Amino acid sequence: MITASDIDLFLEILKIDSSSSREKGLSDFLAKRFLSDKCTLERFPVGVSEANPQGDGTENLLFSWGKPKVVFCTHLDTVPPYIPPTVELEPSAQAGAGQEVIIKGRGSCDAKGQIFSMYKACLELESKGCSDFGLLLLAGEETGSYGAKSFRTAHPGADWVIVGEPTENKMVSACKGTKSFEVVLRGKSCHSGYPEYGESAVEKFVDFMEELRKVDFPVDPVLGKTTWNVGKLSSANPQNILSENLGFRIYFRTTFATDKMVSEWMEKKMEGRGKAFGGDSPMEYSTLPGFETTIAAFGSDAPQLSNFKHKILCGPGSILVAHTADEYVRLADLQKACEQYVRMYELITDAQAQAQE
Repeated sequence: MITASDIDLFLEILKIDSSSSREKGLSDFLAKRFLSDKCTLERFPVGVSEANPQGDGTENLLFSWGKPKVVFCTHLDTVPPYIPPTVELEPSAQAGAGQEVIIKGRGSCDAKGQIFSMYKACLELESKGCSDFGLLLLAGEETGSYGAKSFRTAHPGADWVIVGEPTENKMVSACKGTKSFEVVLRGKSCHSGYPEYGESAVEKFVDFMEELRKVDFPVDPVLGKTTWNVGKLSSANPQNILSENLGFRIYFRTTFATDKMVSEWMEKKMEGRGKAFGGDSPMEYSTLPGFETTIAAFGSDAPQLSNFKHKILCGPGSILVAHTADEYVRLADLQKACEQYVRMYELITDAQAQAQE
């Protein structure tokens, strides 16, 4: 069970600002707090990357109990801005069950709640005399999974990785892919009173969007519709001058039916006016008997961890409150996650033992 001292530990973790590129403070704290004479710790410097160009000492941490065959994994970084933690009580949804403890703050469900519940699961397995498991904490998930990309070249991995993300404690059977593109549209500036002498980049953007809206992306039987969102939209022209340049990022959530189609359409329409930033392909994940399942439309480190044979995606909290000002997790869901992680380990190791008989 989660005790008062456990809650204090979780609040300590939440009080550390680990916004992307500032994870080092949290990794230093956890390296001291989680290490014991029952486990070992390896620290893997991540170094310079596109998302972390200064190379500020960001690192991955791997705590090992024996030689891990099953690794619990989640990420250290959170999206800005930092929001300090608070503890609240609300009436339970179950009649006569009293009040529920709600813990709010940045990272409470994405993904410090996963760090906490996975660590608690490791302690439970340790108390049972289990071995050959690990806890992997990665940098930079929110800015391109650069910690995961670094780790897959620095370590051989293992048979199983259980990746923690806010999935409402359901196992994800399949997840959408991601594709990101940066586009720059160029026009010709002129006085807006005489638009016939120029060419508006804003109008080109409107044409681009209208054409995209007309694309009939097929609905995938598993993952559903393909969606997209525009960000970092910028055109610095004064209101009385036609736009000479307009830049934007466009981010797709792709399906098995559309992943290749999206890349081909964008490459054709950009015509040298932009570049692709890659992304992840849609993936199917392993599930275990006795667990609820769902599908997901968000990215994670899991696709980048190619040094693991089998991948599970599951964790406490809801993606619908992750990255929001009202981010929270229920204490009961953290307890359930801990119990589920222990059960996952037991099911996997039991199956491995039977296969060797």
